[in-house]
Amino acid sequence: MHDARKIKVGVLGATGTVGQRFISLLSEHPFFVLHALGASHRSASKLYSHAVTWKQTRPIPSVVRDLVVEECKPECFAECEVIFSGLDADVAGPIEEAFRSAEFAVFSNAKNHRRDPNVPLVVPLVNSSHFAMIPQQRALHSPPLQKGFIVTNANCSTTGVVVPLAALERAFGPIESCMITTMQAISGAGYPGVSSFDILDNVVPYIGGEEEKMEWETLKILGGISESDDGVRSFDMHARQPLRVSAQCNRVPVIEGHTECVSVRFARRPPPSPQQVREALVSFTSDAWTASCPSAPRHTIFVHEEPDRPQPRLDRDYQAGAGISVGRVRQCQVLDIKFVVLANNVAIGAATSSIINAELAVSKGII
Repeated sequence: MHDARKIKVGVLGATGTVGQRFISLLSEHPFFVLHALGASHRSASKLYSHAVTWKQTRPIPSVVRDLVVEECKPECFAECEVIFSGLDADVAGPIEEAFRSAEFAVFSNAKNHRRDPNVPLVVPLVNSSHFAMIPQQRALHSPPLQKGFIVTNANCSTTGVVVPLAALERAFGPIESCMITTMQAISGAGYPGVSSFDILDNVVPYIGGEEEKMEWETLKILGGISESDDGVRSFDMHARQPLRVSAQCNRVPVIEGHTECVSVRFARRPPPSPQQVREALVSFTSDAWTASCPSAPRHTIFVHEEPDRPQPRLDRDYQAGAGISVGRVRQCQVLDIKFVVLANNVAIGAATSSIINAELAVSKGII
């Protein structure tokens, strides 16, 4: 998929938990080369090893230990082509826009631009076709951009559920309603996240804004792109076959791995059987794998036959956390089919998604 040219990349929010995961994954990437790290003014001008409180299970990669942390300003990243943003949402918006304006390809984990009508919200195992919106995003910028753009990945809980939903819609046509109950890991709240006093021996049945994000992000991701008579493109939000999504989100005392219980109703009658659903999930292949993206999982969806799987502790690191696990596929007495989903929220639910998105952009000639 790549011509062996090395592509210099920068990471914004490099001292945070998502930034650290970016660095861990990129330090051994076959063609993305870590070249510059950005963080707040408190960390700027320090060696990375002195600025960061490292929270990953592997040591700080040697390639970044002695890099000097820069402020998150485009001029400090002049030699980079690609920017990965692990910035907090309270600062990400204008900083990412500044990098886009300076002709960088920006792949963001933050929520700030997900609702932008010209910014693709891409789960790389599902909707790489939405990269088609990038030329319009560039053209509408003032002045028009030649290389710069922003692509966002989805909320970590949305990412887990849209992959099996996309597989089912590809095999059996539109889904008309979906109910989701999540059990989300504490790492989804960042560091230091939820206090031990609040989460130990407890389930917190509220994560601010999470349910709304799941309900509308699913529509943008699974929907298509429509074009008006004057050539303006827009995301159709699954309007051709309206999809109702109801989400209930809970924080549970698990470190990594979001578990989601899902029930769906198909527009097609009669609906598929549980066995047909299993076969469709197993056979689903992502564009990222077809394009030979090096970070893409071989098995987009791994279907467990055991009655008590998937489980976060046992299954979250399979395929380096880049794929989706599904189990307990069975008939639903209220809708049609129900099943359990597990996604590694700090891998495919965060940094891994952005990295595969960038790999896809390279494979499509966008970078």
